[in-house]
Amino acid sequence: MSKWFNTAGPCKADIHYMLSPLVRLPQLERLIKQQGYFVIHAPRQTGKTTAMLALAQQLTASGQYTAVMLSAEVGAAFPHDPGAAEKAMLGSWRNSAEDYLPTALHPPTWPNADPGVRLQAALRAWAKASPRPLVIFIDEIDSLRDETLIAILRQLRSGYPNRPQGFPQALALIGVRDVRDYKIASGGSNRLNTSSPFNIKLESLTLRNFTQIEVAELYAQHTTATGQVFSPEAVQRAFELTQGQPWLVNALARQIVEVILPESQQTIETNHVDQAKEILIQRQDTHLDSLASLLREKPVQAIIEPILAGQDLGDIPNDDLRFLIDLGLCRMSSQGGLVIANPIYQEVLPRVLSQTPQASLPQIAPSWLMPDGKLDSEQLLEAFLTFWRQHGEPLLKSAPYHEIAPHLVLMAFLHRVVNGGGTLEREYAIGSDRMDLCLRYGDVTLGMELKVWRQGRPDPIKAGLEQLDRYLAGLGINQGWLVIFDQRQGLPPIAERTTTEAAITPSNRTVIVIRG
Repeated sequence: MSKWFNTAGPCKADIHYMLSPLVRLPQLERLIKQQGYFVIHAPRQTGKTTAMLALAQQLTASGQYTAVMLSAEVGAAFPHDPGAAEKAMLGSWRNSAEDYLPTALHPPTWPNADPGVRLQAALRAWAKASPRPLVIFIDEIDSLRDETLIAILRQLRSGYPNRPQGFPQALALIGVRDVRDYKIASGGSNRLNTSSPFNIKLESLTLRNFTQIEVAELYAQHTTATGQVFSPEAVQRAFELTQGQPWLVNALARQIVEVILPESQQTIETNHVDQAKEILIQRQDTHLDSLASLLREKPVQAIIEPILAGQDLGDIPNDDLRFLIDLGLCRMSSQGGLVIANPIYQEVLPRVLSQTPQASLPQIAPSWLMPDGKLDSEQLLEAFLTFWRQHGEPLLKSAPYHEIAPHLVLMAFLHRVVNGGGTLEREYAIGSDRMDLCLRYGDVTLGMELKVWRQGRPDPIKAGLEQLDRYLAGLGINQGWLVIFDQRQGLPPIAERTTTEAAITPSNRTVIVIRG
């Protein structure tokens, strides 16, 4: 049977290329023997569900346990009605148990119980009736909210002392967030900020990303099945772009082998990986689109906004830092600093944030294109200046992050430019005090340095020219813009203060300085 790279839901060994899902969680069997209750949290689409389904099947097949993975998701529709949530979840749990377990291990008829204790009563009855110790994995636990979430956690804690005869021997809560980050305010971001009422957890585990060796192993399965080879450079490039994030690793490969190079005789090279990356970024599939919904949460904005602006984080609570790492938006670099999780996310986040300004753009004729379709850099500059003077002021109000509103408006304009067949790349980092943009269109490559002149600070032109010089050198080009957004108080309108001038970088590159 043909196999495929999976980008939707849990992997199935008979139709998907996949690595052993338990290699990245080696300590689970020990926790189960210890009668442990624990949490597994990791970003979406990293293999949590696949791993726990596999472990449950493995434990049941061993003959030692009745092990099954259940879901709390159907209870999410009733955040303020624990009784209704319990009934929905118990119905779903019975279906899952009957689908995955042999008949002799099915749960008994659920006992009659009052709302608020139905899950505890059901798990108690099942543990007593099961001929083997009961092991339960509850997926999507952090989809629950408010009274329902608290009620479920309290029932699990209440039954815990009765294990293994009167309650599951081992139990795992599985979700994107650790327990302390479960939401308890409908539509808000208030968090428990403590493990209570699930203070019985023995461990809180996370599922790591693939290593570069594991990416090579996964891609080699396709080579074995079809003969189509991923060059070592292509594998390395895929790892660099994804940092091993499992969904991205699979999504890149799927685009390449099904869309870009469907003929298996052709070797996959780095340019094919880069092409697949652009497709994913532009299309913003469900996984990437789900990141966008996180960007409006206050703890997320408090960290992502200064990163994009190149500013220091300042006094950010440790819980918020851990929260973003748990969500998979950020990671700690090998140098110890906080960075965006991978280069693909680094492209996606500012692109998502510039969507509102982009949607607000007026009609702009592509005056920057010559009759032969090539880009004219001088005409592009004139087009931007005209656009900025006429529309910059109102468009700044449409940007969701105030500190980088000018950056987002400029990127929105440039996206309109590259939609005709170019690309826009970004570089930014904490404490760099800048954002770098690289516009590529045909044989034209244009580097841009974005700086902000803030209240009480000196004119950033000297530092900007030095930084732009280094950026252009890295790109191997000699043309660029230094864009200085003046955000000091008491300034004339943008239309009046926007100017341009030529300047020389320390390495004698002639660049255009745009002040606006």
